[in-house]
Amino acid sequence: MNFWQSLYDGFHTNIIVSDRWFLLLKGLGITLEISLFAVIIGVVLGVILALAKISKSRNFIIVFFRWISNVFIDVIRGTPSFVQLLIINFVVFASVDIDKTIVASIAFGLNSAAYIAEIIRAGIQSINKGQTEAGRSLGLSEGLTMRYIILPQAIKNILPALGNEFIVLVKETSVAGYIGAYELTKASQIITSRTYNSFWPLFAIAVIYFVVVKLLSVALAALENKLGKSDAR
Repeated sequence: MNFWQSLYDGFHTNIIVSDRWFLLLKGLGITLEISLFAVIIGVVLGVILALAKISKSRNFIIVFFRWISNVFIDVIRGTPSFVQLLIINFVVFASVDIDKTIVASIAFGLNSAAYIAEIIRAGIQSINKGQTEAGRSLGLSEGLTMRYIILPQAIKNILPALGNEFIVLVKETSVAGYIGAYELTKASQIITSRTYNSFWPLFAIAVIYFVVVKLLSVALAALENKLGKSDAR
């Protein structure tokens, strides 16, 4: 009884008293907000980077942009996302008064763009070259063939990988608190500073992260199953 009573007392003191659960709920909302905006930035920029990387054009501007894309992807994939977050906050936006949630969204969005670019590039190159030839034989330009024939098929193939990238982003945002962004980890630190107990706040956010990731994984598995059935038709 003493063991269960102590567990209850710890949970009640750290999570229930003074509505501290609301701090965790608010942190969860901001965590999901950062992740959502980051993946939107990542997808938009990732598509541009992927198209630039696979372009065969010899136009000077395209060649230069292709070089920039390759350098960007190499640098972003070769450095820790936490270091990138610190650089963007304490260097790029050092003299700008901007919401830390926005800073974190931009930082994780740029990081995600490099990985999404490679996912999209692989998805486009996985489409049979005959599809491109069929589009061109119908009189479509290279751009229209890519837009109406290649990209729709590629996107269908890479949706599961994009879902996994979103799951990774949700977990990566746990370091956003180091620049002052209020997310789950920051919420747990605030609770710890008030109760001088780190077990329950950390255990609580671990459970929350697990539940969120599990729900996203189930949704992703359902999506993959649905896509698999449509391919079998």
